[in-house]
Amino acid sequence: MNRMMAIIEREMRKFFRSPALMMVSMIFPLVQLIVLGNAFGGKIRDAKMGLVDEDHGTQAVRIKEAFDAVRANAGTFIAVPYDNEVRAREDVRNGKIQGAVIIPAQYSKMVYEKNHPRIALIVDNSDNFMSSTLTEKLSGVTDALNQPDVSPRLLQQTALDVVELYPYIEYMKYLLPGSIALAMFVSAMIGGGMLYIDDKARGIHEGYLVTPITKAELVFGLNGAGAIKGVLTGVVITMIGSLIAGVGTIFNPLTMLGLLAMILATSSAFNGMMFLMMVRVEDPLVPRATFGILNTLLFFPSGSIYPVQAFPAWLQGIAFVDPFTYAVHGFKALLLKESGIGAIVPDLLFLSIFAVGTLALAVPLFKRTL
Repeated sequence: MNRMMAIIEREMRKFFRSPALMMVSMIFPLVQLIVLGNAFGGKIRDAKMGLVDEDHGTQAVRIKEAFDAVRANAGTFIAVPYDNEVRAREDVRNGKIQGAVIIPAQYSKMVYEKNHPRIALIVDNSDNFMSSTLTEKLSGVTDALNQPDVSPRLLQQTALDVVELYPYIEYMKYLLPGSIALAMFVSAMIGGGMLYIDDKARGIHEGYLVTPITKAELVFGLNGAGAIKGVLTGVVITMIGSLIAGVGTIFNPLTMLGLLAMILATSSAFNGMMFLMMVRVEDPLVPRATFGILNTLLFFPSGSIYPVQAFPAWLQGIAFVDPFTYAVHGFKALLLKESGIGAIVPDLLFLSIFAVGTLALAVPLFKRTL
């Protein structure tokens, strides 16, 4: 134990002597949380919607009034009048406006005759988010126009009442669990994998072998130091990120205990994974070259940005064995859902088994390389 602690002490001294390294591993995930949380989390506002009125009847006036109501309340779009459909279509194509509604001639007459009245919505579907938002809003407007002026005394249609279990979760809060996991992964990648390869290239590890330290003690010492770095990073990012995102559940004692358990298990799993991947590597450029690939391969399939259920089967298979998936799920359960310790037991179990398994494989591989 004293030999392992000596290795841990050396690694931690080197870590704290590199404040730039510490800042990079912590600031990058926070910047991503702030930028992505504000860039993707907002609702469409003040989009320009062209309005071509070829009818000029009373029912066309109702549509214009509905547009004014949307503008005054949700503010999703602003109606921009156009004289003809061709010009409106070209402006949508050129990006001057985000969509256009065409009220055809004889629209009011068709409404009164109940002869399948229609209006057209022209959208730029190269931007799926914008087009789906405008389509959804215009569908709501048309549904409102189709409502009878006098409601029947007996309800003839089934209504859906949506019951939300939690208060409104902003996108920044939704990204927080993934940002915590990403910060700990960056810590394992930089403070564990890269520094390990650099020390190995300089011959420091060969110097360990002339001491009484066994190779197993060296493996566990290096991983213990990496886990401590990851825990420090996880605690700092969890506290700062929760304050930025407005998550108040971190002040619950049971939630704190669960977060500490998740941070420890996640850090151990990430460091064990990085050590196993780098244990046979000799070139210091390899971990730097693989950083972006690993980030894409592990972070995005984890469900931190998009639900796993929307992935194809092969990507769901990656998510099933990805420790990121279980780290994100556990942090979401504690920070967003206030689910308690019981909800993260499967995540803790997987991460713990993953950490033990990677270390068990790393020890014999480490023996073969030195």
